[in-house]
Amino acid sequence: MRVRRNPRGQTVRIGARLDAGTSAGVRERLHKALDAGEGDLILDLSRLEMIDATGLGVLVGAHRRAISVQRRLVLRGVPPRIMRILAVTRLNRVLHVEVPAAAVA
Repeated sequence: MRVRRNPRGQTVRIGARLDAGTSAGVRERLHKALDAGEGDLILDLSRLEMIDATGLGVLVGAHRRAISVQRRLVLRGVPPRIMRILAVTRLNRVLHVEVPAAAVA
């Protein structure tokens, strides 16, 4: 997981798995990034292959933390399989999912 800063916020690239085995480390890094930065915190999920309930909890917790520090959590590059999980759990209505410009046109 890498954190990159830019003038409008930070980008965090999530690895292939966000599950019970990886969630503690990811949660800690996301909370540190939210507390230390400004602007949007963009989660690049383009490499994410697998997410479980614990991983979904990390996303929801980071979303709540972002709100508490007056920031916004943005999911970018969400693979179709992960998007289906977000839709089934209705988290796509709670979390801000960035839609690619090509999908809008």
